[in-house]
This record gives sequence, structure tokens and C-alpha cells, in this order.
Amino acid sequence: LISDIRELIEVDDVMEDDSLRFGPNGGLVFCMEYFANNFNWLEESLGHVEDDYILFDCPGQIELYTHLPVMKQLVEQLQQWEFRVCGVFLVDSQFMVESFKFISGVLAALSAMISLEIPQINIMTKMDLLSKKAKKEIEKYLDPDMYSMIEDSTNILKSKMFKKLTKSICGLIDDYGMVRFLPFDRSDEESMNIVLQHIDFTIQYGEDLEFKEPKEYEEDKSALVDEYFQDHVDE
Repeated sequence: LISDIRELIEVDDVMEDDSLRFGPNGGLVFCMEYFANNFNWLEESLGHVEDDYILFDCPGQIELYTHLPVMKQLVEQLQQWEFRVCGVFLVDSQFMVESFKFISGVLAALSAMISLEIPQINIMTKMDLLSKKAKKEIEKYLDPDMYSMIEDSTNILKSKMFKKLTKSICGLIDDYGMVRFLPFDRSDEESMNIVLQHIDFTIQYGEDLEFKEPKEYEEDKSALVDEYFQDHVDE
């Protein structure tokens, strides 16, 4: 079953409406707010039954997940319909190969986690587009030591003006350890399976799936990620 929100409302129609006069960003926000006021359409479109596994391909506009209520409203509605909800936050791996960009990506992921208040899997996508050198370089960002990153990074992070702020941000990320990333390589079946396993675990999908303690889960996660990188470094 595939449902398309464009059956309800389209951004192009909103932008072309002379009474609204929205640009692309404003038009998207208007559409999502309209969607939030018409969840009855979504309920009819889903027509879900027990054990349904539903994927929502969400817009990439970061405001929807950080300081607008629309996606939070969607999450709460799905939970009222007794869905187990997991957020999957995607960041382009090509954007994350430099320390200052990585910190920006982590803050965006953390902001979404705090705003939506649901379990969240953070993923570095397009790993298949990276060079071997870049793949090796990006491994340190999957389980980063933020304090070491400051020392080893470019002059951008060592700016005297923002040194204290940067150190505080890195300390927040490192001390709480809330954001970790999984690599996603669409050319590698095992990489895709690893991501799917983590999502399935998070929502406890499957009648026969036994619950695991979080500590054991973290150990499994590290082992799977290490295995992925070992395979690709040897290539």
C-alpha cells in the first residue's frame, strides 16, 4: 500500500495560489500544517491492521523537526493509533567528513530527538559515494571523542572568539552520548541489514522478538559497525 500526500495537498498548488503567495519553504510548512489538521485523511489512507510496518518519507526541511509542532503532532497521532514510532534521521556522509560540519549535523540530530521525544536512529547515508580514504576518515565520527576532535580539527573550531562555546557544545555531545551514527551503504546488503535490525529492535517489531537490555544492544551495535568498516577497509 502506497499513499501519497499529494492526493491531499501539493506544494506547487499552494505556491501558485494568488491569495497565499508562499515561496517553497513557506509553501511546504503550509502543506504540513494543513496535513496536521486533516489526520482523518491519513487514517483512511493507512487502513492499518496489526503488524503493519509503515514507512513515512518525510520532508527534509529541518524546521519541521526542530521548532515547528507539525511532526510532533504526527508522532502523537500515530501513538494514539497504537503505532510504535521510531525516527530515522538521515545525514549525508559527504557533509560529515569535517569536524565543524559533523558538530552541526550532530546538533541538528539532537534537536530533532529532543523535539520529537521518540527513539531515533541516526544514519550517515551515501557511504557508497565516499572514497576509501574518506570512509576511513569518517569512521571516527561514528563514535566520536569530541574533546580530541577539537584538538585535531581545523582552525575553524579553534577560533578564539568561539573557543569557549565550541568546547561547551562538544562537552554536551560527549558527556551525554545521545547521538551516534550508523553507516548506510546502499551497495552493501549487510550495511542495509544492520540499519534495519536497529530500527526493528527499537520498535520491537515482530511477535517473536525478545526484548534485550540497552547495554547488550549497544555492544551488538558496535560489533556490527566495526565489521562493516573492516570489510570495506580491506577492499
